[in-house]
Order: sequence, then C-alpha cells, then structure tokens
Amino acid sequence: MIEASLTSKTASPKHSAVMFDADGTLLDTIQDLADSMNETLGHFGFPTHETERYKYFVGDGMENLVKRAVPASVRSDPGTVAGCLQMMRDIYDLNWNNKTRPYPGIPDMLDALSERGITLVILSNKPDQFMQKIIGEMLPAWRFAVVMGERPPIPRKPDPSSALEICSRLSLQPEDFLYLGDTATDMLTANAAGMYAVGALWGFRTEEELLAAGARRVIRRPIELLDLL
Repeated sequence: MIEASLTSKTASPKHSAVMFDADGTLLDTIQDLADSMNETLGHFGFPTHETERYKYFVGDGMENLVKRAVPASVRSDPGTVAGCLQMMRDIYDLNWNNKTRPYPGIPDMLDALSERGITLVILSNKPDQFMQKIIGEMLPAWRFAVVMGERPPIPRKPDPSSALEICSRLSLQPEDFLYLGDTATDMLTANAAGMYAVGALWGFRTEEELLAAGARRVIRRPIELLDLL
C-alpha cells in the first residue's frame, strides 16, 4: 500500500500554483502548541497531555484544540471553554516561536518552486493574526501571494470557502492548484474546492488517514512535490 501510493506512475495534471497548509506541512509547530495548551490546562487545574496526542488535537482551529484538550466534563461549559481559549491565545502569542521551525527540506522546496515561477499561497485554520506573524518570521525569504488563517465568521477548513476566495483573488481556477497538507481536513478541503490533493507524510497524521480522506498522492519528502508539477 505505502510503496504503491508513493511510486505510482499515474500522471498528475500540470499546476501553476501550490496551496499549502502551515502546521504539520511547512512548519513543525507541535511542541509550542502542546506546551502552550498544557500551560493553559495547568492554570485551570486540568490534566495535561503528551505531545503526541496534540497531533490529533490540532488541525481544526484553536477553539477545537481547546475543546479536545480540556476534560470532557467541561466541554459543554461555554464559560470555561472561552476562558481556556483566551488564555491559550495569550500564552501561545508569547511562546509560538520557542521551538517552531520549518521542516527539513522545506526551504529547498520553496526555492525550487519559486525558481519555476509557481504561485505560492498558504491556507491555515490557525487564527489569521498568528498566521501573518508566524509566516513573516519563519518563512521571510519567499513570496506568498496570499497567507490566510481563520477569519470568523468565514467557515474554517474543510469548508472550501477560503480556498475558493484565494482562487478568486488571484484570478486562478481551482484546477490550477496543487494542495499540500498533512491531515484529513486538508484533503477534504482540497477535494471540496476542486484542487489536486497531496498528502505530506512528514506531518502530524498517517498515510492511511490521508488516503482515506481523498489524497491523490502522498509524498515522504518536500522535494518530491516537484515531481507532481
């Protein structure tokens, strides 16, 4: 299964643009997210979690991260959830760049894509104010035509609204885009928007999850993306 998915000779369409997820795709953010959420939980007297568990808590926005991390007994308490969410935002704002870094191979991939004239965009479920700051500091050497995070009341991924908004802004069609992400949410977003879904195996989730959610291809290393363009 794994070898077949990576070495398939099925030709992919030619694409002029790549849409990236951020966390787990371009950037390894999991330790700063886990540390910040655990500090929040500790403040409220709630149990904390191992970092590996956070790979399944993240991906669907910060509010959902909080709801997954707090005890089940308080998830239906809007006041407690709101308090945890605000504290998580405040703590993460101070600590997001402690350990967050681009994954190995990402700079080389972005260099190669830029040299080819490929349009680069980022779409994340992380709050937009964080995305602008993080991409500006962590990936300053590359030009992204659009960087977009969660912007209520616009629905977050896997709703395709933001992905299609990016298409409209850039006067591109969904089929012009290859979409690279590391979770089922990303694969569902790509397919809902009519983009070519590719799964990143260096991120937070498994190949099985990505394929089940509609990945057309999966890749082990960032540079392999070039073979699909």
